[in-house]
Amino acid sequence: MTFAQFVGSGSTGVIGVINTVIVPLIFALAFVVFIWGVINYFFLHGGDEAKRSEGRQFIGWGILGMVVLLSVWGLVNLLLSTLGIAPAR
Repeated sequence: MTFAQFVGSGSTGVIGVINTVIVPLIFALAFVVFIWGVINYFFLHGGDEAKRSEGRQFIGWGILGMVVLLSVWGLVNLLLSTLGIAPAR
């Protein structure tokens, strides 16, 4: 196995595993945090202002996590395509 095959961004390389498994998993976790915040804020604790504040924090952290993840993922893919290690489509 050559270095390019090991690092390559197909479905078998390290970058491919990160792109197809790890990034979607982290994005899903950030989305679950966001949804949990929405449920807490609007549905479960409508009258308790402290719990609503906690739900608002979960919403904020979920959105921040998704924005940071998408930004970094986009920058990494831009770097990979610039270096010529872009995924084969």
